[in-house]
Amino acid sequence: MKNFRKATPNDASIVAQLLMFSMQEIVFDFIGEKNSEKAIEFLTELIKIENNQYSYENTWIYEIDDKIAGTCILYDGALLEILRKPVLDLLASQYNRNINPQDETESGEIYIDNVAIFPEYRGKGIGSEIFQFIIDEFAIKQGKTLGLLVDFNNLRAKKLYESLGFKVVGEKQLMSENHFHMQLKKGS
Repeated sequence: MKNFRKATPNDASIVAQLLMFSMQEIVFDFIGEKNSEKAIEFLTELIKIENNQYSYENTWIYEIDDKIAGTCILYDGALLEILRKPVLDLLASQYNRNINPQDETESGEIYIDNVAIFPEYRGKGIGSEIFQFIIDEFAIKQGKTLGLLVDFNNLRAKKLYESLGFKVVGEKQLMSENHFHMQLKKGS
């Protein structure tokens, strides 16, 4: 049985492991070293607490037969500065890192920060199901514009997003990677 649900703090360590599949290099840039254990600890701590980009509050879980298969994190782009502050504070206090990442989203969009699927569940249409859930829930029911970034080199993902109705609206850099900024506008 398939199910979408909001995450809880108890999901933090599993969600952190999932996020490493999709944002490992960015997290390594954040913490300043290529250490998976520290990166997972960093993400787990953020997921457990409220009011930050990676908080359980902004996380949805996709389950199959009561097992977590995937996750997505999304939030109001207008809140980026507020939601990013706890991330930057944790990096400064525990990792001695003072970084100034570029703004990956903007006001006027619900930003899809991350979608991640465990390898054993990939290739089964789960990514499309997660995106269809997001589109139905936020673009159709709430009339919101959805935004996301896709790496210049990930043309397969770009093609998937285009097939779902997303269009390139610009380019953004995040940490050391260049991305297409794509949006699905309400009513599209």
